[in-house]
Amino acid sequence: MPVAANVHVSTHPLLQAKLSQLRSSSTTTRETRSLVHEIATILGVEAFAGWKSTSTGKTDRTPLDIEYETKGIDPANVALVPILRSGLGMIEAINDLLPAPVPIYHLGLFREAFSLQPVEYYNNLPFKRSGESADTNTAAASVAVLLDPIIATGGTAEAAIHLLREWGVKRVVMLSVLGSEGGVNRAATCWPEGVEVWIGAVDEGCNEKGMIVPGLGDIGDRLFVAIGK
Repeated sequence: MPVAANVHVSTHPLLQAKLSQLRSSSTTTRETRSLVHEIATILGVEAFAGWKSTSTGKTDRTPLDIEYETKGIDPANVALVPILRSGLGMIEAINDLLPAPVPIYHLGLFREAFSLQPVEYYNNLPFKRSGESADTNTAAASVAVLLDPIIATGGTAEAAIHLLREWGVKRVVMLSVLGSEGGVNRAATCWPEGVEVWIGAVDEGCNEKGMIVPGLGDIGDRLFVAIGK
């Protein structure tokens, strides 16, 4: 199954080497956290490469006392949105890449064990009504960077994208370490004109429990030492 046109699968050799290490059952929790951070950094660099910097209108001076115009990304237009729990493992890497602090909002979604359907349990996306229209949310960012290391069945990603679209974003940039073919395409095609998916690799499918195979296990459990819950 070919991936959708708005899915970008990384071919970076360093990312692929780190992902191979992350797949191993012998990788420790500390190593897992570092590898997710490092893979997220590479994905972030690739995803942000096409963004246009916005002039702040300010100037500064170099150590040689030469004036230059500064460039940056307007934090009012960008928000990071990790999906709880495992998306928390990617926040620091992406936040460190950006030249200025941006808002971080959280979506709590879990996959019900039998139906494998997403269930929302937490949402702190801010809402502020416009004076002209009760339907216009002036608190919404223009671009939401959605963070979740795994896209398995794609149901959680799809639900999160719909929530962000309803919130009022114009574009969703989703960063993930690994996905299944069907799950990645499900996420990418639920809003094809408004979504970009940047992912480290794509595996063929999921097992009956909705786990990617060969995959890398339950990344949330591995990040937060919650194995055996």
